[in-house]
Formats: sequence, structure tokens, C-alpha cells
Amino acid sequence: MAIFYLQIKWVHVWAVILSGSLFALRGLLMLARSRWANHPALRYPSYAIDTTLLTAALMLTTIVHQYPFVQAWLTVKVALLVVYIVLGTLALKRGRTRGMQVGCYFAALAVFGLIVGVARAHSPWGVFAGWLPS
Repeated sequence: MAIFYLQIKWVHVWAVILSGSLFALRGLLMLARSRWANHPALRYPSYAIDTTLLTAALMLTTIVHQYPFVQAWLTVKVALLVVYIVLGTLALKRGRTRGMQVGCYFAALAVFGLIVGVARAHSPWGVFAGWLPS
């Protein structure tokens, strides 16, 4: 499986891009008060994309032998992923008020950015790793 590392990594990267883009689109539709935000034509592809994303992530973890709760950056990435999922659910489905939905949407986008930063830097500090003294 290690010979397919680059292909799996690119599947993972593209799934991240597609997942984040679809969430951003659904959030914009929610902000516009469109019924399309939770339409099955947008909801079901997100399940397939997120399943692909998780599968590729698990495959990469086994290939490189870096695991959450062993590698600090992966632990932070998984913790932020849980926060992102909760915020995304509150933004698109379960938020009781409009203000809560809007706030959770923008917070979820920020957390998504933090996840990408942590992944790119391979540091629990993400993009802020360069600001820390050596």
C-alpha cells in the first residue's frame, strides 16, 4: 500500500478541497435562506466526499505510522475535526437561532482553516508554528 502513498495523499487533499467547498456553498445558501442548503442533492455528495476523506486519512495513517494521541499534530487535527463537525451541524441543521447558525458557520470555516494549517505544518500550532521561538 505504501507504493500508493502519493495517490492516496492526493485523493485526501482533493477530498478536503471538495468537502470544504461544499460546506462553504451550503453555508452561503443558508445565509441566503435558500432551501437548497439542506437539499439532498447537496447533502448526499457531502457524505460520499467525507467518507472518502476519512478513508484516505486512515490509509495514510497506516502507511506513515503516525497516529493521533502519539503525534501531537494529528491529535490536534482530530480534536479540531470534532469541533468542525459540531459547528457545521449547528450551522446547517441544529442551530436554534439565525444568529447561532451564522456564528457557527463562520466559526466552522475558521476551524477548517486551522485544520488545514495544522496538516500543512505538521505542527499542533499550525500556521503559528513559525512565530514560536526555537
